[in-house]
Amino acid sequence: MLARNAESLYWIGRYVERADDTARILDVSVHQLLEDATVNPDTTSRRLLSVLGIEGPAGATFDVWSLTELVAYSKDQAGSIVSSVTSARENTRGAREVVSAQMWECLNAMWNAIPDRQRYARRVGPHAFFSFVEERAAMFAGLADSTMSRDDGWRFLVLGRSVERVDMIVRLLLSRVGDRASSPGWVTVLRSAGAQDTFLRTYRGTLDAGRVVQFLLLDRLFPRSVFHALRQAESCLEQLDNQPSVRVGARAEALRLLGKARSDLEFLRPDDLLDDLPSRLGTLQECVREVGEAVSLQYFHTAPWVAWTNAQLNSEVQR
Repeated sequence: MLARNAESLYWIGRYVERADDTARILDVSVHQLLEDATVNPDTTSRRLLSVLGIEGPAGATFDVWSLTELVAYSKDQAGSIVSSVTSARENTRGAREVVSAQMWECLNAMWNAIPDRQRYARRVGPHAFFSFVEERAAMFAGLADSTMSRDDGWRFLVLGRSVERVDMIVRLLLSRVGDRASSPGWVTVLRSAGAQDTFLRTYRGTLDAGRVVQFLLLDRLFPRSVFHALRQAESCLEQLDNQPSVRVGARAEALRLLGKARSDLEFLRPDDLLDDLPSRLGTLQECVREVGEAVSLQYFHTAPWVAWTNAQLNSEVQR
């Protein structure tokens, strides 16, 4: 597979997942701001911007509408929903030979419908726009699942999606690190991750911080948990690496980083999970950054020039 196509598929997976997760997080946060009069809109909005890694305008005071304009509709703000959809669409347009026609049509139709959806959402409320993004992201995931061969292209797409998913779940948990164990903010985390119903079926007792963190970090069956996403990304890299003869350690740096992060979670006792949680989440976030750089260096960056050793000497000998 060409490096440019592999890179496009990797970033398609990341951008679609980013748009989906951002829409989920915003949907829950906006509902909270509209329904709970005791919540300070500016403070809550700034906490959300910090979670998403977005810097707001200096001196601005945020409410539901200005928050939505910046994080959802802005074309210039990196990390916004519209920016992520646009980037995913451009990457898909440049890699038409390795994606199915249905996947391209899904993203292209989504991108073309965004202006109308924005106008409609400004009249009736932002939930309509968030639902549209979530539905289209789910459609794209279903089309990828049903129309792509399980080859290297599929693995790069799933690798990007899994890496981005780890990053977004870690950001969500970091936003509630300072909350007390019984805070209703942990329900917000579950709803933002699309995990509330599954969590309630898994743990039928009282909801507390320990169980929420355990579920979102360690659960082996829930597809949006950090452990499940790490294991899926690790599996993709193992198949891409395809080096069964390697006898000691991991040959690739990205695979080593993912394996270490996954094993650290796998053998962690649940009772120790809340001990030094900010440091553990920060380590996972740093791991995501390093994995992205390692994957880029291993698969996407080619040598820009070739150095010919003793070229001048050989030329003089020939004369």
